[in-house]
Amino acid sequence: MNSTQYAAPLGRVFLAFIFIMAGAQKITGYSGTAQYMEMMGVPGALLPLVILTELGGGIALLIGWQTRIIAFLLAGFSLLSGFLFHLVPSFGMEGMAAQTEMIMFMKNVAIAGGMLMIVALGAGTLSLDQRKAAAA
Repeated sequence: MNSTQYAAPLGRVFLAFIFIMAGAQKITGYSGTAQYMEMMGVPGALLPLVILTELGGGIALLIGWQTRIIAFLLAGFSLLSGFLFHLVPSFGMEGMAAQTEMIMFMKNVAIAGGMLMIVALGAGTLSLDQRKAAAA
């Protein structure tokens, strides 16, 4: 295995980390997150689905299971959450607040881009998908 073969699994780890951490934080801050969702016009009742998507999708991405499908779904989730929570009209927002929200939005767009690269290229080495393909 050469050094370039480590890039895909390492990239998956980095991308999965943000989803796993976000899902775990939503569990520990459940009521506050539900209130924030409601404030942004998203039903708080969707929070269990959000946690499942972030935590479950992050873990699946981390281990490289059904990677292309998971990456596609996480790309859509990243874009949707970016539009719902970060691309807010800057009415009443002053300088740094508006700039921070735009940076957060662009972070979500960049994550979606990384996920689409995984959709295109697959899980790479050190993944359950690769192990399954090798066994077939």
